[in-house]
This record gives sequence, C-alpha cells and structure tokens, in this order.
Amino acid sequence: MTNRLDGKTAAITGAASGIGLACAGALHGAGADVILIDRDAARLETLVAEMGTRAHAVTLDLMDGAAVSAMLPRLLEPTGQLDIFHANAGAYVGGAVLDGDPDHWDRVLNLNVNAAFRSVHAVLPHMVDRKSGDVVFTSSVAGVVPVVWEPIYTASKFAVQAFVHTTRRQLIPHNVRMGAVLPGPVITALLDDWPKAKMEEALASQSLMEPTEVAEAVLFMVTRPAGVVIRDMTILPHGCDL
Repeated sequence: MTNRLDGKTAAITGAASGIGLACAGALHGAGADVILIDRDAARLETLVAEMGTRAHAVTLDLMDGAAVSAMLPRLLEPTGQLDIFHANAGAYVGGAVLDGDPDHWDRVLNLNVNAAFRSVHAVLPHMVDRKSGDVVFTSSVAGVVPVVWEPIYTASKFAVQAFVHTTRRQLIPHNVRMGAVLPGPVITALLDDWPKAKMEEALASQSLMEPTEVAEAVLFMVTRPAGVVIRDMTILPHGCDL
C-alpha cells in the first residue's frame, strides 16, 4: 500500500541527506506530508521542489537552542498538525580518546544528545495535547554494543537509548509512542571520518548498508497498529560482526 500515512504529517531533522532524506522519501511515498528540517536552505529548496506536493522545508540550525525550542509553530504551518517526529540529525567521531579533540567531541555530543532531546521536548506538548503521535530517534547499534574505535559516538548513542527507554514510559498515558531505530554502519557522510582501509574492508565484507534500508525500518515502525510500539529496531548489514 502507498497510502498508509495519508493525512499524517511527519518532520525529520537532518533531512537534507543520508538517512534523513531517505526517511523523508519513504514517509512521503506512503502518503504523508513531510517537513524536511536542516540548516542547508538551498539544498532543502531543491529537495522540496523535486518531491513536489506534500513536501515542506524548515531551515533550522539544531545547534541554536533557542530556535529549536521555538520551532513548533513553524512545523505546524503546513498542515496544522504533527503526527510523526523523527530526531535523526547526528554527527560522528571515531578514534582513540588519547588522540581526540574535545572540542570536536563537544559538537558531536551537543548534536547527538542535547539537540535531539531539545527538539523532542519542543514537539511533545502538541502530541500530548492531541493524545497521539510517534517520536522516532535515529540511534545506532553503538547504543547497545560499545564500539571500541568510537567511544564518544558510542557514549552519545547510549544516552539516546536511555532517553528513549525512560521517556517512552512517561508518554504511555498520553498515547504517544516513542522508539529508536538502531542501524549498523550505513553509507552516509557520517562515515567520511573512517580510515580508507577500514572503509575498503567494510565494503569487501558486505558490512555496510544503504540509507533506504533504515527508511524502510522507520516506515514499519510508524505504521504499526495503535496498540503496538517498536521500542528498538536494530538492523545490520549481513556481514557486520558487531
């Protein structure tokens, strides 16, 4: 079916590329109005024009805390409602702690943790008032399996998992669902920091997957019957040995 989300509105952060763009495409294809949130205004304009009707853009820097906290009215402009919010935007850093740059860590942690939590906090009152809604986080398999070569990124995703597991239970009385999709390595710009040898090894061993695989999982999550929640969905490329 292509109309499973008819009448729904979904907003996705980090939607100008990678997993966010793939998820926007999947939800749009299922009938939803989609709001692409990103700081790249020019890219958003192009994408919305390509997607056509039911696609909307909100240019927003998620590192601007005040703007994130005030974003709900902008998300409600297209349709007057928000049914699905996907906190997808994130950054990656790997490598040995001894060789790391704490300033880089701060940006990764602020985007993956603080900005994600703040964005969800901004939209929850609307969903609670309506007694309806889905919140999805893009987490990572690193949120449940500590990955030795990416301690800072792993820590950020453990924080996401803790937030999902606790806040989900607070939202049960309000009929708002919350869950996380936990992909293994996905071919996106987040892997640009990977050493060339590691990337070549992963490709040869079929240890990477495409953003569309994650998008299909997210679509499955938000189209479950009302009485069912997918709290965590871990998806891995077949060759991944995590």
